[in-house]
Amino acid sequence: MTALVAWCLSFLPATAAFAQSAQVDQSDPQALIKTATQQVLDEVRTKSVAPDDIARIQDIVNRDILPYVDFRRTTRLAMGPHWRTATPEQQAQIEQQFQLLLIHLYSGAIAQLKPDQKIDYPPMRNSPGDTDVVVRTLAQTNTNPVEIDYRLYKTPQGWRLYDLNVLGAWLIQTYRQQFNEKIQQGGVDGLIQFLAARNQELVSGKTQTQ
Repeated sequence: MTALVAWCLSFLPATAAFAQSAQVDQSDPQALIKTATQQVLDEVRTKSVAPDDIARIQDIVNRDILPYVDFRRTTRLAMGPHWRTATPEQQAQIEQQFQLLLIHLYSGAIAQLKPDQKIDYPPMRNSPGDTDVVVRTLAQTNTNPVEIDYRLYKTPQGWRLYDLNVLGAWLIQTYRQQFNEKIQQGGVDGLIQFLAARNQELVSGKTQTQ
């Protein structure tokens, strides 16, 4: 299992299952991740999601994921200081293209979701009053367990997911380096063009996700 596939598989169970959000305890970060993960595995068991069904995945994101994931926060942190220099229009375009990129990556990993996937939840290491926490999990595989960490922060509406760590690689940190390189080369518009071109390549099937 590559790091990218592992990341995609970890993010999807933590988010797609929010379709049944009324049953998710959003006041407890670990309970939120645990319940949501089990719900999506139950969903996969009853009806699999085709990896090339981008329209369905997009629908899931718009309807069931975005209300519980602060994707704007994820994008802003991935941009780093460049976020403040981007115009509101550029910010919106980057957020849209970044979200679409991750959706395409999900589509390449969904087929590997197993309904009998076993997930272990080590005890939380955070203090009760913390407003930014990490929920640690261990996804059992045929070889070694994959440690997956979810970073959430507390809002008046409940906990919101905004970053992930798989095999030692945090999502925001990984993309911050890439975003910075593209901005150094062609400015914020250069980053937007890069993301749009990458998404077009994925739509056209010219490249394959790893």
